[in-house]
Parts: sequence; C-alpha cells; structure tokens
Amino acid sequence: MQSYATAKGQIVIPASLRRKFGIKEGTRIEIEADEKSQIIILRPITRDFVHSLRGKYKGKGLLKALMAEKKFEREL
Repeated sequence: MQSYATAKGQIVIPASLRRKFGIKEGTRIEIEADEKSQIIILRPITRDFVHSLRGKYKGKGLLKALMAEKKFEREL
C-alpha cells in the first residue's frame, strides 16, 4: 500500500488499515524510526495494544528496582 504526505507532513492511513488496527479519530500513534535502514514504524496505541502488554514484564522485578533507585535518590 502506498500513501502520501501533505504539505504539513501529515500522512493518510488507508481506511482498510484503520479498520484492521482499530484506529479511530484521536487514537495515539507511537512512531519508531530506524535511521540505519530508513524505516518508520507506526504503532497504534489502542486498548487492545495496551492489553497485549499485560504480563510482558512479569517477574522482571522492575518495580522493586525502581523503588530501590528512588530510595537511593532520597538518601543523597
């Protein structure tokens, strides 16, 4: 599929893709760029996307690490 950019740099996402990925007016889009391979990735941040992240970082101890870091900063 191809699209175009407007004078303001806006791009049009085809309706079929908007329906497929649940993109509606106001949907936030995460933009990732890989300069080396010159690729731009658009990722819609929808309710389904957020739900898909549940449990992804389970067991990583991120909360404990963050709390320890905050405690260390307060002690300085």
